[in-house]
Amino acid sequence: MPKMKTHKGAAKRFTFTGSGKPIQAQGRRGHFRRRKAIRLLQQLDRSQPVHSANERMVRTALPYGVKHAR
Repeated sequence: MPKMKTHKGAAKRFTFTGSGKPIQAQGRRGHFRRRKAIRLLQQLDRSQPVHSANERMVRTALPYGVKHAR
């Protein structure tokens, strides 16, 4: 069976925590930052977990992203 390939676009957008959960950076922070509140920008700078509906897609796109504990 051939090697599974990592989706390079997904590799730039998603990472995994130590426990194996995928996390992503939040959107709405690329431009027009001057009109947004500083507190909102600080909140958007934090990463957030991937929604459970999309978790399988992320794991498929990143087969070598994390060692699966289960």
